Amino acid sequence: MLYFSKLKIISVLIFTIILSYFSISNFTKFDDKFFSRNINLGLDLQGGSYLLLEIDNSPVIEQKLQNKLIQIKNFLKDKNILYKNFNIIDNKIISFEVDNEFIDSAVSLFEGKNSEINPYYDQFKTNQFELLINNNNIQLSYSKYGLVQLKSSSQNQAIEIVRRRVDEIGTNEPNILKRGNDRILVELPGLDNPDRIKTLLGKTANLTFRFVTQNEEESFGTEKISFQDGTDFAIISKRIILSGDNLVDAQPRMDNQSNQTVVSFSLDRVGAKKFAKATSSGVGKKLAIILDGKIISAPNIVEPIIGGSGQITGDFTFQTATDLALLLRSGALPAPMKIIEERTVGPDLGQDSINAGILSLIIGFVLVVLFMLGKYKIFGLIANITLISNLLLLIGVLTLFEATLTLPGIAGIILTVGMAVDANVLIYERIKEEIRNENNKILAFDSGYLKSRSTILDANITTLIAAVILFVLGSGPVKGFALTLGVGILTTLFSVYFIARLMTALYVIKNKDKEKLI
Repeated sequence: MLYFSKLKIISVLIFTIILSYFSISNFTKFDDKFFSRNINLGLDLQGGSYLLLEIDNSPVIEQKLQNKLIQIKNFLKDKNILYKNFNIIDNKIISFEVDNEFIDSAVSLFEGKNSEINPYYDQFKTNQFELLINNNNIQLSYSKYGLVQLKSSSQNQAIEIVRRRVDEIGTNEPNILKRGNDRILVELPGLDNPDRIKTLLGKTANLTFRFVTQNEEESFGTEKISFQDGTDFAIISKRIILSGDNLVDAQPRMDNQSNQTVVSFSLDRVGAKKFAKATSSGVGKKLAIILDGKIISAPNIVEPIIGGSGQITGDFTFQTATDLALLLRSGALPAPMKIIEERTVGPDLGQDSINAGILSLIIGFVLVVLFMLGKYKIFGLIANITLISNLLLLIGVLTLFEATLTLPGIAGIILTVGMAVDANVLIYERIKEEIRNENNKILAFDSGYLKSRSTILDANITTLIAAVILFVLGSGPVKGFALTLGVGILTTLFSVYFIARLMTALYVIKNKDKEKLI
């Protein structure tokens, strides 16, 4: 155990120096992107904003039911099943009637294990919709598992859209997490003024292009929609010419002719074809550009737009144009969201947390150092040097991967200090026992390291397993604690069995003739 080859010695030194270099880089600046790495500070240390968003799934459920209604009608037509009185009750239940002779045939479309209209049986052993039959009336409503699936899908989509919007702003290390099946937690370290992000996250960004009708009042197939500034309204066709799903890119720019800020957009191939067809047939008409139920602008179509690109005009500042372009690029939310909880952590409070964490670490470190020096003398000094190198390795690994450090993460580092020393104590006490039974001091030290290894590995591996579980299943502060604890265990094992053992071997071999070594 005390033998080290030259290659092993060089490898240990190189590894330690590299990670120590990354650790020290937190306090220096480099022009090179790879070397200028730093540990990111979490919300509780850096300060920032905490937002809890709640998804309103009612519009999603309503839209899904509308789509399902059309699907059911098509299926009944294909099966030559006569139906009537199709409607949606309270935006929750699809209701329709069939003739008595078709009841069994209609029911079979919904209750089959492989039903295309009513899926999920193979996955949940139940269907997406619950079926209620009353004489010749059939009603469909979302089952428990159908609602869970719908809300989960809506939540996952919303998280992706929120992440895109937050990333576009350039917030450092945002934390976006699920909460239940209809809430999203957004942590934004370093952002002490969340007004802009709140505005962006609060918009659904549902963009549609629809023709303005010549009617002065609402009629079948039309609706009255107000302009964004609230000064006027227009009667708009319900037929959607184009939606935001067909947008590929959107950017703010200055229009050279009008000297106004506009938002230019480009469409995908399908969208470009739709837009060209609509503008070709609609020359002379007004095309309303509608965002979240409000008209942004309604320009006249002077000529067909066949290039797959266009621009949105309005009373934009460069900031509002930038935000609109951001919303369009990131995509529309599947459902509206509202902020139900908001907290802001100031940088002063974050600095207080850092100071308290550092003070705790220093006090713990000093007490451990004094104890080891008093208890084991020169070997206590080796253990303390190992402890310092362990902290450098730990911080170096966190820096290399640009991990986020939280206040519980500092607690994990402090715990690592104790565990690192504990390993050395176990080894030294075992060596003392071996020296009593072995005259050869080198063999006694070698045997002490060898026989204590299983105990140390068992203790650290079980703790590492717990840390991994906490990291995988936990979130936020729990993950921060698990990360530093897990990395600390690995660096502890390395420092104890390579750095400390190397220094111990060098000292023991040089002073093997001393009457008492430990």
